[in-house]
Amino acid sequence: MRLLIATHNPGKLREYRDLCAELQDEGMLKVVSLAELGVSWEPDETGRTFAENAILKATAFAAHTGLPTLADDSGLEIDALAGAPGVRSARYGGTGRGEDARRIQLVLEQLDGVPESQRSARFRCVIALAVPGGAVETVQGAVEGVIGHEPRGEHGFGYDPIFYLPEFGCTMAQLDPATKNRISHRARAMQAALPLLRRLAAQEGASE
Repeated sequence: MRLLIATHNPGKLREYRDLCAELQDEGMLKVVSLAELGVSWEPDETGRTFAENAILKATAFAAHTGLPTLADDSGLEIDALAGAPGVRSARYGGTGRGEDARRIQLVLEQLDGVPESQRSARFRCVIALAVPGGAVETVQGAVEGVIGHEPRGEHGFGYDPIFYLPEFGCTMAQLDPATKNRISHRARAMQAALPLLRRLAAQEGASE
């Protein structure tokens, strides 16, 4: 089965390829990207929740390409900022693609003077899996942490450099990719999605 990973974010695409490696090694699916299909557009993310946006993207790209499609919406929720950036994580403060450093700086400025005990946060991810003309299923995952006072680490992307994981004593960006792909919000959501993908791949195979 060919599975479209509906993201233009190279870091996120790389993570999903790694997370799907088990199923690819078993010959159950082949991951394809929007770039490989020559798809450059993306639907407006008008949803008010991660789930609404994930479903919107998965169904739009499944209809456009005719392929089973996995899409997610994920972001950072900071308790001291009433859950912001939330669904606006990738566009926080009016920023655009490739402006991670600006978003990080904005968050650090907004949390200036906020004590450690009030800097709790979480990464949340909702995955939607859509079949062209068929049903859509969703799963989710989250990881708890604390917002640090300065960026640290060279791995990952987005807010990873300021997302501190007390149990590991480092930021998400300081984790090696293998560890991140085991404990991240995206990894946890993907673990929940694997049974759905196995079932879908088996159904696709049986219909051929």
